[in-house]
Amino acid sequence: MSDRPATPLLDTVATPADLKRFDDAQLRQLADELREETISAVSVTGGHLGAGLGVVELTVALHAVFDAPRDKIVWDVSHQTYPHKILTGRRDRIRTLRQKDGLSGFTKRSESPFDPFGAAHSSTSISAALGFAAARDLGGACDTGHGDSIAVIGDGALSAGMAYEALNNAGHMGKRMIVILNDNEMSIAPPTGAMSSYLSRLYAEAPFQDLKSAAKHAVSLLPPPFQEGARRAKDLLKGMTMGGTLFEELGFSYLGPIDGHDLDQLLPILRTVKTRAKGPILIHAITKKGKGYHPAEHAPDKGHARSKFDVATGEQKKAPSNAPAYTKVFARALMDQAEGDPRICAVTAAMPDGTGLDLFAEKFPARTFDVGIAEQHGVTFCAGLAAGGMRPFCAMYSTFLQRGYDQIVHDVAIQRLPVRFAIDRAGLVGADGATHAGSYDVAYLSNLPGFTVMAAADEAELVHMVATAAAHDDGPIAFRYPRGEGEGVTMPEKGVPLEIGKGRMIREGGRVAILSFGTRLGETLRACEALEARGITPTVADARFAKPLDRDLILTLARDHEALITIEEGAVGGFGSHVAQLLSDEGVFDHGLKFRSMVLPDIFIDQASPRDMYEAAGLNAEQIEAKVLSVLGVDVLEKRA
Repeated sequence: MSDRPATPLLDTVATPADLKRFDDAQLRQLADELREETISAVSVTGGHLGAGLGVVELTVALHAVFDAPRDKIVWDVSHQTYPHKILTGRRDRIRTLRQKDGLSGFTKRSESPFDPFGAAHSSTSISAALGFAAARDLGGACDTGHGDSIAVIGDGALSAGMAYEALNNAGHMGKRMIVILNDNEMSIAPPTGAMSSYLSRLYAEAPFQDLKSAAKHAVSLLPPPFQEGARRAKDLLKGMTMGGTLFEELGFSYLGPIDGHDLDQLLPILRTVKTRAKGPILIHAITKKGKGYHPAEHAPDKGHARSKFDVATGEQKKAPSNAPAYTKVFARALMDQAEGDPRICAVTAAMPDGTGLDLFAEKFPARTFDVGIAEQHGVTFCAGLAAGGMRPFCAMYSTFLQRGYDQIVHDVAIQRLPVRFAIDRAGLVGADGATHAGSYDVAYLSNLPGFTVMAAADEAELVHMVATAAAHDDGPIAFRYPRGEGEGVTMPEKGVPLEIGKGRMIREGGRVAILSFGTRLGETLRACEALEARGITPTVADARFAKPLDRDLILTLARDHEALITIEEGAVGGFGSHVAQLLSDEGVFDHGLKFRSMVLPDIFIDQASPRDMYEAAGLNAEQIEAKVLSVLGVDVLEKRA
């Protein structure tokens, strides 16, 4: 315990109700202790550090003023909720964050009544909070009761269309609800701090119906040295369509901007709103990611997603690896292709670092587009680029691409436009858990006419698939690859386009054939080593393509073996289902073929290490070995004996 910070006030907090007995000075001390405890905890577990540090004061203020869980605080995206979890009865487990059987890195309804709504993808909070407000007014039954409905949304999350749809609907309905815009990106002139402080005093003292008029006249009431800075800030806000005018047109009362790290501003504003609000209110708070921890404040990503680190220096503790990360392999392969083809461009949705496109952007800035948290727009933007003669690569995480599915169907597939989808984080991803597991892309893309769908078995195959996609102009094409490091295979000097719809034989054997799609190939070969000790030598092939299938390869494997097993890192309805359909159409089952398909189970798998998650999914080497023994009629218990 000696390496943990001293937190005398925080040590007395079991639930948010305990904050009610603190005066404002104690709440400021509590915020300082909460920040230290958050830094200490994340140094042990890794996780999203900067976002949580940016809302420490806001978290304290919300729980000091409102009455959770009766009042519903909905966090967006919710990776900033580690301080919230510490204050809501989970401090004793905070060093289990993102670990197997530990706390989730996001809000989770099944984890705590203080998490009224789960979220790990952005821009859902206002819709959910409006739903809570409507349920309250309709008399909906809720175990914790119904009070105020509060959405805390970041400026990045506000870039998604869904957030504006919700704002529009909320303004139209006119129900009492509170939206807090956690703005950690805007750059506003220093005098704005004085303006914010002045406005906060006006807000706290004026009758609520006079708040908007007070704000309008505030600039003229400021001392002369501050008036020009305040006007610049107001113009900047309007120019970025983020100021009060837009929100008021949507039906919200707008308060701000205020300093989101100053409890002397936050507390009176929130108390006033709680006491006097009638309809929808938007509070605009300016914050800083990584606030209060120098290494996070000065990191390029503001301490967004960190591995374990040394608190004193901020240095991250990463295990050494001899294999390159798939994401970097993709980025370098794409750069290599773009060198010789000026039509190649890259699009991502607020994840340039996560997808490797930050590297691409350094070399080809004019051909790199970050559309913000707007996957729907990003997909259709790529469709327009393709229709305009470019060769766009749409690089998104598998689970984020789900948000653009209608656009994939309507704007890309139906028009047969050659958009290249680079699908990162395919399969089970580890500490981010079920919300970020790329389980469904094979199924939701392979059922679309004219789509080509590939999966890389290793990092060398990924290089060839980037080249394949770059050369493919006959409709949309996708290739998927996992998070983390590759297999450590020999890398090609240059990617070579693969023949569309053709797999490859890895090794030939007898009786049973294993057809792998994706990176379970390595586990399959490890299973074969154990099987050979029993005198069983399976045939192994790498499918490469889920669509179009390699019909000749599959039918040959079915004809020459008594059993065929497919393996994939995807859900039911994907590669194995398409193989089964082919075998059924060709009447292969009539001749007694034993067919098994190893897929992700029909459950959401909680966070753990990727290996533990695949163990739970039944897709590790030992389980592949057991499946082969089972299909051949060998008693698995005999194997263990």
